[in-house]
Amino acid sequence: MSRDRFRSISWNIHLSDPEEDVENEKKKGTPGYDKLFKLRPLCDEILNACQTYYHPRKELSVDERMVATKAKTGMTQYMKNKPTKWGITLFVLAESSSGYTIRFSIYTGRAYTPSEHGLSYDVVMDLIKPSYLGTGYHIYMDNFYTTPKLFTALASLKFGACGTYRECRKGFPRERGNALTKKSDKGSVRWIREGSLLFVKWMDSREVSVCSTIHPAYSGETVKRRVKDGDGCWAVKDVPVPTPIKAYNKNMGGVDLSDQLIQYYSTHRKVGNWNRTVLLHFLDIATTNSYIMHREMSKTKQEQPMTHKDFMVELGCQLCGVDKAGVSQRRKADHIPVPIVTAEATATDASLKSPKSRKRCQHCLQVDKKRSDTQWKCQACNVALCVLVDRNCFFEWHK
Repeated sequence: MSRDRFRSISWNIHLSDPEEDVENEKKKGTPGYDKLFKLRPLCDEILNACQTYYHPRKELSVDERMVATKAKTGMTQYMKNKPTKWGITLFVLAESSSGYTIRFSIYTGRAYTPSEHGLSYDVVMDLIKPSYLGTGYHIYMDNFYTTPKLFTALASLKFGACGTYRECRKGFPRERGNALTKKSDKGSVRWIREGSLLFVKWMDSREVSVCSTIHPAYSGETVKRRVKDGDGCWAVKDVPVPTPIKAYNKNMGGVDLSDQLIQYYSTHRKVGNWNRTVLLHFLDIATTNSYIMHREMSKTKQEQPMTHKDFMVELGCQLCGVDKAGVSQRRKADHIPVPIVTAEATATDASLKSPKSRKRCQHCLQVDKKRSDTQWKCQACNVALCVLVDRNCFFEWHK
């Protein structure tokens, strides 16, 4: 298929009924308007597939994911601490160990009827979906989501929770009697328990605060850190680390791992229509989850899984209905002109590279019996040859 043919088809992709799209547009500005109406059929199919064909392990993580776009929609956001700073935000629930995307929701802006609990509470409660997951899972999250109200609600549903927190937020203890200071030694620990909630503070390079409903404060774990000894010299030593912080560092990276796998062979391209951008991301979620399932099934069968690249090639061939062996490989050109770079040129200023890196054209010297200097040579033959508009010795030499 040619490039233009592919573009022609992609420009005319529709996932919903155009007549229903018109009816939805009439509701713009009202609570009944759905910003994702054109994507809703595929979005629901992907969500259903993610939950149908794989049951996750115990440790899960919740985090945001950015789908890169600067389209002028009410959903585009800027997050300065994310690698992708501009884009549409997805809230994602992923398996910590594999990065499998279990559920996701797209942030479409402030709701017309906001919940009294707040956005972070609503996001987590929507993602965990007890009717699908059941109970007994441990959910890890960062300080955007962690609140005593959310953790108490999760505990009532028989979900464990662990996450960093912001001390200034409502509901967290304000005990200052035995607080950590900037001069506290690395490995210093302070903790307090209120009902099922455990609040832990630990001094690393800076103070780290974690809340948990599933861990003890300390179980004897240590980590290696550079600390000053009595003589003021730096040395690597084992310092104590609280159990919740050790578990958080181990299990919080599920969504980041998923993002990493998606980026390896992403279908994302810069396009003018944000709907197509999100559509391509749905395809990335589907293909990445498929690869993770292939890898997990191979472990169960004690077989060697395909590499990510080989899996994507095999998947593409099966979807296109072609034989992998019959796919033509692009022939690598042997005789191509490349710039001449001499030792003298590379040892001097880069601006002198062009005039210093010239040799006599062999075609002009042998055929035309004249001297002509050129910057170009054949990569295969290592012969200097002219490549000019009015004199193409490279073509004549290889003819």
